[in-house]
Amino acid sequence: MSKLMMMTVSVLLTINISFSQIKSTIEGTVKDNAGKALPLVNISLLKSKDSSLVKTEISNEQGKFTINTIEGNYFLSYTLVGYGKKTTAAFTVSNNKTYTAPEINLQPEITKLQEVTVVAKKPMIEVKADKTVFNVENSINATGSNALELLQKSPGIQVDNNDNISMKGKTGTKIYIDGKMTQLDAKTLADYLRSINSNDIEAIEMISNPSAKYDASGNAGIINIRLKKNKKYGTNGSISTGYVQGVTPKGNTALSLNYRNKKVNLFSNFSENLGMYENGLNLYRIQKDTLYDQHSLHHSNNKSFNGKAGADFFINSRTTIGVMATGNFGTNDWTSNSQTDISYDPTQQYIKSLYATNDIFSKRKNADFNINYRYADTSGTEINFDGDYGFFSNRSNSYQPNLYYDETGAALYSVIYRNNAPIDINIYTAKVDVEKKAWKGKLGYGAKFSYVTTQNTFDFFNVIGGDNVKILNKSNYFSYKENVNAAYVNYQRQLNEKWSIQTGLRLEQTNREGILTREDGIIQPDNDVKKNYLDFFPSAAITWNINKKHTLNLTYSRRIDRPSYQDLNPFENKLDELTYDKGNAFLLPQYTDNVELTHTFMGFLNTSVGYSYVKDYATQVTDTINNATYVQQQNLATQQIISFNVGSSLPIKKWWNGYANFWYNYQLFNGHINDKIVQLSIPLYGAYLQQTFTLGNDYTAELNGWYNGPGLWGATWRNKPQGGLDAGIQKLLMQKKATLKISVTDIFFTSPWASSSDFGGLNIRANGYWESRTLKVSFTYRFGSSQVKSARQRQTGLESESKRIK
Repeated sequence: MSKLMMMTVSVLLTINISFSQIKSTIEGTVKDNAGKALPLVNISLLKSKDSSLVKTEISNEQGKFTINTIEGNYFLSYTLVGYGKKTTAAFTVSNNKTYTAPEINLQPEITKLQEVTVVAKKPMIEVKADKTVFNVENSINATGSNALELLQKSPGIQVDNNDNISMKGKTGTKIYIDGKMTQLDAKTLADYLRSINSNDIEAIEMISNPSAKYDASGNAGIINIRLKKNKKYGTNGSISTGYVQGVTPKGNTALSLNYRNKKVNLFSNFSENLGMYENGLNLYRIQKDTLYDQHSLHHSNNKSFNGKAGADFFINSRTTIGVMATGNFGTNDWTSNSQTDISYDPTQQYIKSLYATNDIFSKRKNADFNINYRYADTSGTEINFDGDYGFFSNRSNSYQPNLYYDETGAALYSVIYRNNAPIDINIYTAKVDVEKKAWKGKLGYGAKFSYVTTQNTFDFFNVIGGDNVKILNKSNYFSYKENVNAAYVNYQRQLNEKWSIQTGLRLEQTNREGILTREDGIIQPDNDVKKNYLDFFPSAAITWNINKKHTLNLTYSRRIDRPSYQDLNPFENKLDELTYDKGNAFLLPQYTDNVELTHTFMGFLNTSVGYSYVKDYATQVTDTINNATYVQQQNLATQQIISFNVGSSLPIKKWWNGYANFWYNYQLFNGHINDKIVQLSIPLYGAYLQQTFTLGNDYTAELNGWYNGPGLWGATWRNKPQGGLDAGIQKLLMQKKATLKISVTDIFFTSPWASSSDFGGLNIRANGYWESRTLKVSFTYRFGSSQVKSARQRQTGLESESKRIK
């Protein structure tokens, strides 16, 4: 606990140091050769010592700009498409002073614009008006990590012991890959994210209040993992290899190969990961008069291959046609070994012990195919169309012996289970988005169609005398179909120099049907469940630029969280004979109204307060039947959240850049679980710290840490604090074409979790760990052209569907 408190103090101290550094301002004006003000000029503030980027700004309608920084020696660079680039002489900015840059006149270019070689790099954490961006490719400690580990280390993001992902303490976060929502449940999504290596990731974007353009799913907002894409002219690429040492060794490799000219952009990324992963789980539960003391050790042998390939064809200056395919293929051999000692709780008298193993062998295939059309003209009109097809296929089978022994070690009896559980999911989507200038602002509108089919088979067997005997009342086939039709309109306008507005409305009409076919032929109410509903999701934002130092932004949005496909399947999935999870065919979507007020100080320090009201809040509930414990997703009545967040990204010294984030929320629950009343309130808080140090001679060091205070999970579980501290160093080699990174994660081994629940006559204490402390080494070599052209970023049409696959 003391280690975690030290991390929290470090974060707060860094924020305090950061505040003390912010005392200087740079002002200036940009005009054309006729003396007319030039808006939208990109002004870059760079250090005079090494030309590294400190901050960028855009000139306003009057050609004016303001940049807030600390004392130091700098120069300015001015760029605008169609005009020649200009830079100033070096100048010095003093503490508590305002430096006025000389007026700049840009000259129109009369020759063809040449490509630009970029020498500046993005900061690791960017705080923008609508999102926070973690630039993974600039992080040392990200080396050798997978996407799930990176999310846990991202500002304001939490990943619990069941791989549920939340943002600033709020559940219901949706994960996007390249703007495409992944329709996976927590476990399958976690396996998929573990298969994505940091070498494939460019950035992670965290958006807490998306506009009407985005799918309405995700009450806490969305997290978009942006994979790398070619930005360079000519032929270029990179090759990477990595080694990770935890309890066991692991490895990864990655290859990027691209070609681009003025007519076509061809891009591809391939990576492979393999290794054995270990985690432990301990459950101590008292149910009625019986005590169950369970200790289990899990091993997962993962092998995965990821591929992404595509092409953009630039037909003319207005029209682009693109095709893209992504694939993920992997195997996961998961083994669990557990011992459960069972005793009579009042007297602690020993009864018997259960020794259980569970071997699950699974193969996963996931692929998405996209075709895109884009039209953009000089009047500000842009049209995007996406057609997508995606599929997810998983083949798994389990062998589960349950052996009972007495206190002398003599065998009492055994029960052996086997199951076969194939899953097939197909997703079809089409969407169109239009943006154009209208009514002195920007008008956006569009529509989307999606159709999803799933087929889940669950064959359950008792193994008797080596023969598989099918148990009909535990075997089933579950078929699910869902169609969502959506349309939206969105409008943005800058009313004057101080005020701007954005408002939007999204309509989504949902038709779904789940059909459960039981092998025993029994008809129950959850055998065929149909639901059709129409929802409206308004959103709005208003921004007030009070002065050069202060900006206020007020946002509102309504969101929905639909159940994952497998959560609607009402059958059981056993961990052992005494522990299992089951679906819920009557699970309702949950709806959330979010209001957030954000204050931005001098362009880099964001402070926000918010309120969320959740109707039909859905969460995982732990309950009992006979002597077994199970977990099921259920709807609670309401959840209310009052939140606070502060984040700052800034240079502290010439050689020291950092980011610090602190979040707090207060949650209130009111409802019932299986006729048991739930009324509770609890505060949650956490912090994130990231610091980068430029050491000279092409060496860079990085230190980052995260801390989550005591919290709540599943409405009844109380979690103990968690945290982690990572450190790493990087060296540029071979004329800066190669990078060597070495890092250590969770130095003090403070990431293991612990939680307890006392609800409805069931008292549980649980704790566990995973391989959080590791040594990671990565080497990357880049070859080919280094002339950079902006990559074309686009969202495909599968945004909200892929997330819900479980």
